[in-house]
Amino acid sequence: MSKQSELQLENNLIKQLVGLGYHKITVLDGDTLVSNLKRQLEAFNDCVFSTKEFDKILNHLEKGNVFEKSKTLRGRFQFVNDNGEATYIRFFDSEDWNANLFQVTNQITQEGTYKNRYDVTLLVNGLPLVQIELKRRGLEIKEAFNQINRYQRHSFWSNHGLFQYVQLFIISNGTITKYLANNALQSVKQTFFWSDVHNKNIKELTDFTTAFLNPDHLGLMIAKYIVRSETHKILMVLRPYQYYAVEKLVKQVKTTTDNAYIWHTTGSGKTLTSFKASQIIMDLPSVDKVLFVVDRKDLDYQTMKEFNSFKKDSVDVTNNTNSLVNQLADDSKLVLTTIQKLNNAITKNQYDKKLSGLKNRRVVLIFDECHRSQFGDTHQKITDYFTNSQLFGFTGTPIFADNASKNDLGKRTTKDLFGECLHKYVITDAIADDNVLKFGIEYIGRYKQKGRTLLDIDVEDIDKAAVFKDEKRLGKIADYIIAYHNAKTFDKEYSALFAVNDIKTLIKYYDIFQEKKRAGEHNLRIATIFSYGANEANEDAQDYLPDNETSQAAEPESDYTTSHSREKLDAFIADYNKMYNVSFSTKDSKLFEDYFKDISRRLKDREKKNFNDAKDRLDIVIVVNMMLTGFDAKKVNTLYVDKNLKQHGLIQAFSRTNRILGEKKSQGNIVCFRNLKKATDDAITLFSNKNADETIFIPPYENIAEKFDEALEHLLKITPSYQSVDDLVGEDQELQFVQAFRRLLRAKNVLESYVDFDWETLGIDEQTFANYQSEYWDLHDKVKNNNQTQKVSILDDIDFELELIHRDQINVIYILQLLANLKTKDKSEAAKQKKAIIDLLGGDVKLRSKRELIEKFIEENLPNIKDSDRITDEFENFWKEEKVKALSKICNEENLDQQQFNSLIQSYTYNGQEPIRQDVFKCLDNRPSILKAREIGDRIILKMKKYIDIFITGMTG
Repeated sequence: MSKQSELQLENNLIKQLVGLGYHKITVLDGDTLVSNLKRQLEAFNDCVFSTKEFDKILNHLEKGNVFEKSKTLRGRFQFVNDNGEATYIRFFDSEDWNANLFQVTNQITQEGTYKNRYDVTLLVNGLPLVQIELKRRGLEIKEAFNQINRYQRHSFWSNHGLFQYVQLFIISNGTITKYLANNALQSVKQTFFWSDVHNKNIKELTDFTTAFLNPDHLGLMIAKYIVRSETHKILMVLRPYQYYAVEKLVKQVKTTTDNAYIWHTTGSGKTLTSFKASQIIMDLPSVDKVLFVVDRKDLDYQTMKEFNSFKKDSVDVTNNTNSLVNQLADDSKLVLTTIQKLNNAITKNQYDKKLSGLKNRRVVLIFDECHRSQFGDTHQKITDYFTNSQLFGFTGTPIFADNASKNDLGKRTTKDLFGECLHKYVITDAIADDNVLKFGIEYIGRYKQKGRTLLDIDVEDIDKAAVFKDEKRLGKIADYIIAYHNAKTFDKEYSALFAVNDIKTLIKYYDIFQEKKRAGEHNLRIATIFSYGANEANEDAQDYLPDNETSQAAEPESDYTTSHSREKLDAFIADYNKMYNVSFSTKDSKLFEDYFKDISRRLKDREKKNFNDAKDRLDIVIVVNMMLTGFDAKKVNTLYVDKNLKQHGLIQAFSRTNRILGEKKSQGNIVCFRNLKKATDDAITLFSNKNADETIFIPPYENIAEKFDEALEHLLKITPSYQSVDDLVGEDQELQFVQAFRRLLRAKNVLESYVDFDWETLGIDEQTFANYQSEYWDLHDKVKNNNQTQKVSILDDIDFELELIHRDQINVIYILQLLANLKTKDKSEAAKQKKAIIDLLGGDVKLRSKRELIEKFIEENLPNIKDSDRITDEFENFWKEEKVKALSKICNEENLDQQQFNSLIQSYTYNGQEPIRQDVFKCLDNRPSILKAREIGDRIILKMKKYIDIFITGMTG
């Protein structure tokens, strides 16, 4: 039986869509698309437009980018008709989504930078709102994803920008089908499976079409479940478990007054789910007020920012209890606050008069991470005060009988307090869906059964505090972290948390690391934070930022211990202040709160394009409890553990490391210096199932090494040597090589995170691998350069996953050091070293763009330099001259004002934001015509990026 072709897949899909209620039409080009749009908008709005009137509508639709057009889609447009009357029209009905008009067409051709033909397009009221891209069965779905990326760059903006109204993309090869929102696409990781309510993925295109693309469901998704993030100016679409949770919450509010909770594992996007639930519930006529309640001041701030990023000014953070009371008493429908302030508001007599009118009103309370906040007497106070309330809890780690702690009120579970679980999405579901990463866990010390380790920490089966706190042991662990931190974090590209047992041990660790830094043993940037007034050795205690209005849950330490801890913390903060040129302390609660936020920001901001790695990087944060729950930073990939984690605390802590971020971050690294094997197994069993090990943890080193060997064997069949890559004939053979080497890269990426990684144990040496890598790069560059001048090749839709071979530690300064060494060697040795340097230039992402100029310096300038100490100065002079020449060349070729263009480059370099064409055009002597504007703007921006790659990126760090 032959494989189903892409055409067959397309025809079958269209036939199925027609059966679901879509009207099939033929739209061959942009003109036909516009004509159909006019007819559909007329039918939808029950009117007829003259040519002049429709031109006004088209002009309105053409304005803005994808994000702005998503607002236009959901709004109304007022214009003056030919009779001089004010007329309103709509483009989409969000209230009655079945009243919209659904059509399907295929093979629409549009020409922008290149001519593109799209597979299947779903039109709603004449606007293309869903674009479906198909690949035949057996092909990688990522090719369809990359094709969408290409369409966005090349042609979606043409023909009045109507394809920028696309809200959702669907990609499928028939067997695997995924969906995603229309935004600036970065990674295939942003694509999602649809599933049923029990989290069973619906992968087959026919099943997906029935469940997701039927007009009723698709209309609902577009109407209610696409969120516009105001902060990031992107569209976000809910994943299936988020959708089901919100639907169930809304139904619960509409039909009952029963409480309930949602169990969605840590890292699954709880804030987006709770925001959408709050937004829909607050609009229900029967609801008077929605309170979103967090239990920590830091989360109050973090969640407020996220809520307001989804909808600007949707919540106003309550700075104090009085502010909260005012919001509770006014007509604000949605209020965000901490549980401590809410407790103050309902228990202090001074606020009773203001709040009396709310006591019997319909109030819905949504609790963030309810496992932390609802097991004292505050829960009862809230339910007693709000007599007509309905409570919903969100948690990634519910409290069951097995992990419940006893207090004065007894042992209580999440079910005891909130009732039934409305929807469940556990960690095994999230990992299976690629929504979070697996964990790579290593037990260091005598726990390690196989492989090599430099550490014997002598604590197996010993549970004596004195041994755990022994400074010799702590010193060995610090040495281990110093030795392997680069391997775990891709040469400090990622950051780590270090969880320790108590404040006293934390202080010892910090001092040890500082001593070793002063001794020149490492250059790691290490910070710490802890609540000096809380007994953090209590494993059930939670960390809070200082809150003068409420006492903390944990018992305070002795005055002496607290005083000593605070003095030490102030000294550690002083180190931090010096390292980053800031000024924080514990002397003022605001300054301490800002210190926490600054640490958080440095960890979170690493994923931003404009992050200054050399100036802002923070490598390790040592904590006891802080940041182990509720803190998310995608560039944290490692957790070092020297404390006895268990149950929900263990899952929460591990989950700080497993947020999805591109191809390089393949797992969350857990490095345990205590034997937590049984505790880990127990926690996984409690929060997923007892057979979940293979789902949650990446395999041992030996298993990944086997995958590497298999990938290498396949590569060598295609290209027996790296020289044979040049002998490949045609794009099909080149495609086979790219796919084979990429598979090898993926396996190597995972292997490098293991302590056991050693080139000598693999079937290829490091230099040969680097040679293959250089050929791989050359092929990528060829495809990229060809596509700037001619129609794209089949390789353009292949993701080369270049991030897997990014090496930050190699830069121009490093090369200059090699050149200095070159001058001191004899001629034969110098020739070998010279070749090695040239190979290095070809194999590194940041240096490839500079290779031609550095080779020119080596050939023409280096022989004339007698003193090796002068190499750096001579190179800097050479580089400045070349930089000036390159800038002048661009400006002369494109008729640009050099001063203005240079300012634009500096702005781009500083903030990482690509300039808009309007700013580029300001640098031109004459503004181009509308027909030529995009082509010229794109060409200049491309030259700018190339200039920055060569002369700015990777020069120092």
